[in-house]
Amino acid sequence: MDMSAVSCLLTEDQFLCSICLDVFTDPVAIPCGHNFCKTCITEHWNSNVLCQCPNCKEVFNTKPELQVNTFISEMAAQFRQSQQKASSSSSEQQAAKPGEVPCDVCTGTKLKALKSCLVCLASYCETHLEPHLTMAGLKRHQLIDPVENLEGRMCTKHDKLLELFCKTDQMCVCMLCTVLDHKTHDVVPLKEEYEGKKAELGKTEAETQQMIQKRRLKIQEIKRSVELSKEDADREIAGGVQVFSALKESVERSQAELIDTIKEKQRETEKQAEGFIKELEQEISELKKRSSEVEQLSRSEDHLHLLQRLLSLNAAPPTKDWTKVSVCPPSHEGTVRRAVNQLEETLSKLMKKLLQAELKRVQQYAVDVTLDPDIVHPRPAQSNDKQQANQGSDCRCVLSKQGFTSGKFYFAVHVKKWSTWTLGVAIKLANMKEKITLSATNGYWTVCHKWRGGFFAPADPSICFSPKSQPEKVGVFVDYEEGLVSFYDVDAAAHIYSFTGCRFTEKLYPYFSPCPNDGGKIHNTDLCVVQ
Repeated sequence: MDMSAVSCLLTEDQFLCSICLDVFTDPVAIPCGHNFCKTCITEHWNSNVLCQCPNCKEVFNTKPELQVNTFISEMAAQFRQSQQKASSSSSEQQAAKPGEVPCDVCTGTKLKALKSCLVCLASYCETHLEPHLTMAGLKRHQLIDPVENLEGRMCTKHDKLLELFCKTDQMCVCMLCTVLDHKTHDVVPLKEEYEGKKAELGKTEAETQQMIQKRRLKIQEIKRSVELSKEDADREIAGGVQVFSALKESVERSQAELIDTIKEKQRETEKQAEGFIKELEQEISELKKRSSEVEQLSRSEDHLHLLQRLLSLNAAPPTKDWTKVSVCPPSHEGTVRRAVNQLEETLSKLMKKLLQAELKRVQQYAVDVTLDPDIVHPRPAQSNDKQQANQGSDCRCVLSKQGFTSGKFYFAVHVKKWSTWTLGVAIKLANMKEKITLSATNGYWTVCHKWRGGFFAPADPSICFSPKSQPEKVGVFVDYEEGLVSFYDVDAAAHIYSFTGCRFTEKLYPYFSPCPNDGGKIHNTDLCVVQ
């Protein structure tokens, strides 16, 4: 028989020395039959007067000769080795942590369970699971991954294992339930329902992962949009700073020129005054010299000398008639106005360049627009005024086939051939025979031109304005999310009017309404996309 197998049948107490209380080292047997470590019994007898057995107290008159019992020594070595293996195995297994299922058999430190038995209703660590893996009767038991509350897997009514699923009541049941409470119900094995539900969960997980991926892509898209928005904002800021810097320089230059003009006039006035003053001071000097001579001569009492000197006295120096001479302050009337007019011309040129750049940007969103003869709106009243509402009631109002619910779009219309027209975007009316007032409130964001040349934006109240020139081609730009509708004179690169802060909730359609007296039919060639 294998020594290790024999040692496993013996208890630990049978291999312990009663003196050192450890597994035998060089075990020896004394005459009374008890065994000790050779070193332990030798030291015990050397330290005592009597030579007796520590266990039974038998006294030996002559100290026995000690010989190592090789059989017991081999048994002790095997036992020590098996202990070390058991200790090593136990150390490899981990104690159950909070939240982990502990072994129900372990005493003292509860090791982590590897499996739970649905028959025994217990959980086992690696060591205590061994019988379920080796013994024929226990091998038939159903083992699952470790779970807590195994009692919850039992039917509370019949104390049987919940191993079936009732599809009718959507609940787990035992075998007795199927012949009693759920007799006529659709019942399937728990595993079958588990596999079906697991497949559904797999599908749900795949769908969930797909949704997660879509949202991650959306996050990337949003981040990219923010980056592009920041780039646009930085570019717009840089352009704005450049424009306003040029504007500031222009204003400062105009201001400096204005100041220089006024100061130059003042310098000319001062120079004229200085000339007059210098001339007057020269005359005063000459007059003072003559006055001194006259005064000196008048003091003389010599008759001959006075008369002789008087004859030789110089004639009075020539002087100017200063009564009509004056220094008039220069007039500055119109100086500031002319400077502002010049600045206005500079600003007008700058505004022209800005509008050209703006129009070029919005034209990047040009779309193909086709008039739909089947989408004909009734002529809306252009104001609440009854007299104006009755005018032109027979005019044809047409929408495009294309509608827009987001983003930006641009289209342009030739309006030269019509003296009266309305252009913009509108929503599609549910009732095409309905008479409504033309305004943004009713879903019309338009600009109107009357035959006398006036322009107005129908609103509450309407806004009238007069462009510098009569447009021949009008461009319309819409930013759905921004709530913006802008109108441009394409050829003049001029801004006509803008609706701002609009709240669009429906599909917008390009809208055109010319007067029939100017040519009758509307053709798609009248709508053109400016590339």
